[in-house]
Amino acid sequence: MGKIEDILTIRSNNIEPGRGKILISEPLTSDYYFKRSVVLLAEHNEEGSFGVIMNKPLSVRLNEVVKDFPDFNSEIYLGGPVQNDSLFFIHTLGGKISGSHEIIPGLYWGGEMETVKEMISLNLIQPDEIRFYIGYSGWSPKQLEGELIRNSWLVSFVNANYLLNTSPALLWKRSVEKLGGQYALWNSFPADPTMN
Repeated sequence: MGKIEDILTIRSNNIEPGRGKILISEPLTSDYYFKRSVVLLAEHNEEGSFGVIMNKPLSVRLNEVVKDFPDFNSEIYLGGPVQNDSLFFIHTLGGKISGSHEIIPGLYWGGEMETVKEMISLNLIQPDEIRFYIGYSGWSPKQLEGELIRNSWLVSFVNANYLLNTSPALLWKRSVEKLGGQYALWNSFPADPTMN
């Protein structure tokens, strides 16, 4: 059996998706948004799932994209294909930003944008405490489960430090390595199969 067949027959690791877990795309995904992506799930329930792609920084700064935003030296990331005309964010500031929801210990989703702007204006937020995304990744009820059955994703556990401090360029590779030897072949497969 050749390499492509080996990759395609690896079965899901059977970890159930849930808030605070990550989705790791299989290596042959060619979709613009999800190719070699790691998605942090901010929510997963009977109404569907949503989260943000953690490893797709854009080549522009936040202030170049969002008008009327305080000067803030922060990268902005591509969060996914849904509502890509809207801004979303995760942060480590907890209750300092009202309306935020804890995803995993020490990492929060959203909150009051006006509070964020005010805190940035007062220099109360540092770039390593918050990350902004254009758009998000979303699945309707049972859609993600269908993609897991088709082995489009693997599910894994992470912590906030790992997500925020692993280089985006290495996040997919490191996440695959953490899955263990069964998935070692994934990292040896070229990102562009035509280059093999």
